[in-house]
Amino acid sequence: MPDRAVIFDLDGTLVDTAPDLMRATNHVLDRLGRRPITTEEVRAFVGHGARALLTRGLAATGGLPENYDVEPDYRLFVDYYSRNIAAGSAPFPGLTRLLTRLKAEGFGLGVCTNKLEGLSVQLLDALDLSKYFGAVVGPDTIGVAKPDPRPFREAVARLGLVAPRAVMVGDSETDILTARNAGVPVIAVPFGYTPRPVEEFGPDRMIAHFDEAYDAIQDLFALA
Repeated sequence: MPDRAVIFDLDGTLVDTAPDLMRATNHVLDRLGRRPITTEEVRAFVGHGARALLTRGLAATGGLPENYDVEPDYRLFVDYYSRNIAAGSAPFPGLTRLLTRLKAEGFGLGVCTNKLEGLSVQLLDALDLSKYFGAVVGPDTIGVAKPDPRPFREAVARLGLVAPRAVMVGDSETDILTARNAGVPVIAVPFGYTPRPVEEFGPDRMIAHFDEAYDAIQDLFALA
């Protein structure tokens, strides 16, 4: 039987990072004299990296300044976020049970995210999750971001499996498109970050809780 890989998105899938992403964004907005954004707004804005998060935050709080250059604010965001990366973030319920079972049964586990690789590793380390994953790929790892399939394929390749079959687990349209572009099935969770319900984007399976994920993963591999 070919080896099996399960590749997870990070923000909104593995970890509820909205509280810390909100604080970092509001740190920047406060410097610019803008109102703070809410947790609900953050959940709709996340998914395409910190630059997009900041740009959407500015658009929602008065619009983008003329000739706006996001880079100085991006650096401010990253500096603040890296110093407070797990102040309020936590794994979603049932996650560690799932990862422990999958790892014990020989699944290769990886992360494919649009969060910078270094910040992703820092967050996973802080939450004692790094031990489960054999690969972490961000948009800066190979210079390409989701929904391009290459970061997903890179995550699978770094697991070092022989002729692997793979499944994606995510929370957004970006993750669904990544899986489709990579030609693999995808499981979606409804508790993540998306401006529209993720089921609208046609995942192969929906789960309401990570306690349902193991059976969904097995079902998809059985169909392959």
